[in-house]
Order: sequence, then C-alpha cells, then structure tokens
Amino acid sequence: MNPRTARTATARTTTARTATARTATARTATALAAAALAALTAVLVLTLRYDGYHTDPAGLFRWYAACWTLFALALLALRGVPTARVVPLLLAGALAVAVTGLVAPPRTSTDSYRYAWDGRVQAAGISPYDHAPQDPQPARLRDAWLFPTGADCAGPDRARIPGHGPAPHCTRINRPAAHTIYPPVAEAYFLAVDRLSPQGARHKPLQIGAGLISLGVTGALLLILRRRGQDLRRAACWAWCPAVPIEAVNNAHVDVLGVLFAVTGLGLVAAGGPARRAAGGLALGAAVATKLMPAIVLPGALSGVRRFRDAAAVLVPAAAFVLLGYLPYVLLSHGSVFGYLGGYLDEEGYDEPSAGSRYALLRLVLPDSWAFPVLIAAMAGVSLRVMWRGDPQRPWSGALLVTGWAFALLTPGYSWYALLLIALVALDGRWEWLGIALAGAAVYVLAPEFDYRAALSTTAYGIAVLLVLLASAVRRRTFSGRCA
Repeated sequence: MNPRTARTATARTTTARTATARTATARTATALAAAALAALTAVLVLTLRYDGYHTDPAGLFRWYAACWTLFALALLALRGVPTARVVPLLLAGALAVAVTGLVAPPRTSTDSYRYAWDGRVQAAGISPYDHAPQDPQPARLRDAWLFPTGADCAGPDRARIPGHGPAPHCTRINRPAAHTIYPPVAEAYFLAVDRLSPQGARHKPLQIGAGLISLGVTGALLLILRRRGQDLRRAACWAWCPAVPIEAVNNAHVDVLGVLFAVTGLGLVAAGGPARRAAGGLALGAAVATKLMPAIVLPGALSGVRRFRDAAAVLVPAAAFVLLGYLPYVLLSHGSVFGYLGGYLDEEGYDEPSAGSRYALLRLVLPDSWAFPVLIAAMAGVSLRVMWRGDPQRPWSGALLVTGWAFALLTPGYSWYALLLIALVALDGRWEWLGIALAGAAVYVLAPEFDYRAALSTTAYGIAVLLVLLASAVRRRTFSGRCA
C-alpha cells in the first residue's frame, strides 16, 4: 500500500470513529434528557399532590427545589441532543410537564375560583365589575362548590360570608367583599370557559384551558426562534419549567394568556414592517388587557426606535385595543371597571414600602421613603437605555432586561407573575434570569414559615440578583451562554 492510500485509509477510519463517537454521545445525551424529563414529571406529580401549602410550607418548597434541580439537569442534557431530535423531545416534554398540572385541584392559589365566578356572573348577563361575590344581588348564582356551608367551611382557604345566621357560610373566592380586578380580555376568557364547560366541571376547564394556552406559548416560542434562526432548545426554558405546570396549569392563572399575547406581539414587532409592527401592537394591547403587567414589555417592543411614527405604529394599536376592550364593560357596568386595583396596590405595600416586603433590596441600602422614587428613576433609566440602544430585531432582549430588573427591585410576593419573565428568558436565552422566578416561588411558599418578614425577600431576591450579575460578567468574558 502506498503512503497516500495508507493516509486516506487512516483518515477514513478516524472519521468513522469520530462519527461513531458523536452518535454515541448524542444517544447518551438524548437518553439523559429523557430520563431527567421523566424524573421531573414524576416529581411534579408528587409535588402537586402534596397539599402542604398551609401545613408544611418548608416541606413543599423542598419539593419545588427538587423540581427545579431536575429542570436544570434536563436543560443541561438537552445541549447534547442532536438538532433533529430536539423538537420531538421538547414537545413531548412540554406535554408531559403541562399535564402534571391537572393531577390535583389548585394547590397554592384560589384565584381561579374568582375566574369561575366572574365567568358565571357574565353568563347570567351581569357585569363582573358591578358586584362583589358576597353581595346579595348575585346570590342566586351561588352553588355548594364555590360557596360551601357547614363543615366544608373549615378549610384554611375559606372566607366567611356574613349575614347568614349561626350556620357558617363561606366561599372559596378570596377577598369576597372586593369587586373583581381583572381586565376585559381576561373577563372575556372567563366567560368563554364558563360557556364551554359542562355542568359541574368545577376547576378542571380552567386548568385545561390554561394547559392548552401554555402549550400554545411553547409553539409560539418555537415558531419565533425558528424564523430568527435561533437555537430551538431555548424554548425548553418555558416548556419544561416547573413554574408552568404549577402556576399556569394547576393554579390556572390567567397570566399565561397574557404571556401568549406578549410573546406573539414581540415576535410580530421583530418581524419588521409597518403592518407587522401594528399587528404586534394589537397583540401587546391584548396582553395588557389581560393582566396589565405585560405593559412592562413595551420598552422592549420599542428597542432601537428612532422615529416617532415607528413608536406610534406599536403604541397606538396597543392603546386602542386596551381602550376598545374596556369600552363594552364601561357601557354595561354601573361601577368602576378597575375594581379592587387600588385596594390591591395598598394591600401589597407598593405605596407604603415600610408596610411589607416590597422593594426589599432597595430598602436594604436606602431609607424606606426613598425606595419608590429610586425605583422609578432606575426603571426609567433601564427603559430609556433599551429604547435607545436596544436591538429592534430582538425586542425580547430589552423586554427581559426591563422586566427582570423591575422584578428584582419590586421583589413581588406572588410567584405566578414570573411566568412572563420565564417566556422572555426562553426567547432571549439568558438563563440566569430564571433565578428571579425561583426567588418569587421561595418568597410565596415560605412566607408563612418566616412570618412574612422582609428578610426572606431580601435573601431570595438578593441571591437571584447576584446570579444575574455573575453570569452576565462571565458571559462578557467568555462565551454567549444562552439557555439550553
């Protein structure tokens, strides 16, 4: 054999061995990802069947921590899965993870009971903004599920209904003396679920609807990432995240609908062109008219905008959608369509920082009275930077920056707010911001264990912010480090 033939044969042998090794590595990574997903699914089922929110918050959070650990392992394993296998594995995992949210009634929130009531009231031709659940006018719509009596009122999540004599009357609906707080798109969704639900279905239709919407978010993420030529693995940051089955599906929070509209809107804005930017503005308006909070992504939607007409192409349709969405309810209602919004802000301490655990990180270094003005100044600075220097082809990057820092400085106590943040992480890939979502879960679940002290928020969100700062510094020095 001449030397050239020998070298060719050696090269072919080396190539074959390399291909075999890569195939084996890919199979191993796929098997590890599938195993981590199976374990995550099993632990999620056990977590959602563990009714420890009122009796054992520390034990419940240990289950949460196990879920998040398996989630991280699944993301790491997904990095080595061949591109051709990513989408089937990702979708199978998304379905399995979402279905776990259906294994139990809502565990850590009673918000969905208000949703069911608002849908029922509207189906009876009554504006949901006109009466509180305990008011006598809609009393004919009460049933034993939402308004138990007698021994069924012994649960820790029951609110007493006054004026019914010695026998206890109560409701599963939180704040029964308060008018609804939800915007018009959310109310339209509640009505649609009520109309489509069979008699006696109780909480399941809302959970199933939220599960389908969460899968819709996964589909929207994959579509946007594919069109942008980005790694589809990023969508797993949403599809496999434990917060999705817990908060979006099991607790059926309507935030997931706002997330779907927000993701769709940002995708349309990124596509460019006046028509698509206007359509994106409409979708963002629908997001705001679902839960108000998605308004925080608007600076991201204006990333890199230099001309007033380009900004107006997004903001005018968004504002028009919100106003027109409220209009029918304004015309049909006798009371304020903002309901309990003002009372909620007071209750949560957003107007009085010293009264609760809001602004925990700011209050660590500033007087309480400075917290709100400094928050406004900081968020204005971040928003202006995003709008001036942001990438118009990646509006979700700026939206993630604004949303992430808003959460870090506000230190909210409700974990489902972070669903929007998680979807933005999936679009942009900066996994370190997921720590903010985990911090919110820690604060929400462990608050009773720590007597609702601000130190819990300071510690949880402080660790999350340190993770963001460290990961960002490492990324700038070494590699892109995107999610999955």
